Amino acid sequence: MNQIFTGFYFNKVQEQINELSSRYASSITSLEEKDIIHMFELLATMTDQEIVIVNEQGIVVANSGLPSLPKGERINADDLSLLVSDALVQKEYYDKISKRRYLSVGRPIISQERFLGGIFVLVSVEDMYQSLEIIKKSVVLAGTGAVFLAFGFTFIVSRKLSNPLLEMEKATRKIAKGDLNTRISSSTKDEIGSLATAINDLAVELHRYRSNRREFFANISHELRTPITYLEGYANALENNLYRTEDEKRQYLQIIQQEAGRMSKLVQDLFELSKMEEGKLALHFEEIDLIEVVENALLKTKIKAQEKRLQLEFNKVYHLPAIYADGLRMEQIVINLIENAIRYTEKGTINIKLTSDPDRVKLTVEDTGIGIPNEDVPYLFERFYRVEKSRSREFGGSGLGLAIVKQLVELQNGTISVKSDVGKGTCFELTFPISKGDAQ
Repeated sequence: MNQIFTGFYFNKVQEQINELSSRYASSITSLEEKDIIHMFELLATMTDQEIVIVNEQGIVVANSGLPSLPKGERINADDLSLLVSDALVQKEYYDKISKRRYLSVGRPIISQERFLGGIFVLVSVEDMYQSLEIIKKSVVLAGTGAVFLAFGFTFIVSRKLSNPLLEMEKATRKIAKGDLNTRISSSTKDEIGSLATAINDLAVELHRYRSNRREFFANISHELRTPITYLEGYANALENNLYRTEDEKRQYLQIIQQEAGRMSKLVQDLFELSKMEEGKLALHFEEIDLIEVVENALLKTKIKAQEKRLQLEFNKVYHLPAIYADGLRMEQIVINLIENAIRYTEKGTINIKLTSDPDRVKLTVEDTGIGIPNEDVPYLFERFYRVEKSRSREFGGSGLGLAIVKQLVELQNGTISVKSDVGKGTCFELTFPISKGDAQ
């Protein structure tokens, strides 16, 4: 800014005194005429300028009031040589006596091609320097104020931004230490508010996960404790010959076999879930007929349905397109869904239906059982989740079956959904693409 103001002012002043010096120099024809010299001195006082006239030896013959160059004083030899060579003398001149700065332009006085001397027109630039100094101080002051204002604004904004983040940090550390009841209060609708909501949702999910995990381990412990107790008790009875008849002995052996099978099924479910979580479950994709899969599943679950006097109905269709999937895993899915329907249905029917459209095949398993409450439906396929825990123990099951079903369906590029009404029944709907695709 200093350079801009200085350059602008100097250019304007220099243009002015260049023109004036040129006019003055051309109007002087002789330095011997005292009236003309005196007129220039008066002119200088009227125009707020200073005029110095020197003769051909460089001696001052006229001075309008510049203290450091009185009449009879000789000017700088370099300036004189420039004048003699018909050159323009432009420079900033400092008067040591008045302690003022001037912008000076000197021109040679030539008459009839003869060098008579020179004239210097000087304009004081002291006021300009003072003005520039004031501007410089103002700019420095404004800049300093702006810096402090920026620091203050930055501090306020950073505090406003960092306080919620620090609160979130404290909350997440509490959550990491196990305090899952921690919540973050945030009323903003920006990214900070979204992050706070996400952390709160995470805490809720972790709390529910931990609760479900604890309950899962409690259920597993219960499920294992019961068969182990039976195995231990009846094995002890057989070892000590505490049976009365051979029929009673066979009954004890049958109970041991059933409980061992129950434990084996539970361990197998846990093992499969573990492999699915690690992505190590091997699937053998091929073109399969879902009608054949459903028929095999019905054949294997028929006895359980008959024990509860339930009707298994299969709406068989013809010319159903094949799907690309793992046949054994598809049968496992259908068996799990049918057994789940049998477990929670006391009377009525279980209807299995197959339909298709140009892009997909749809399988539905619908029962007339006790149904599922609406608040439990979104969590039905989650691992470790069980609907109405006390009722689940009554009907059996470990809460792993539907989680396994969902994993297997998705691994085979399918989808699964559920609709249920309490007291009326539940309907599971599965869809699989008809096009072969690539095995994943």
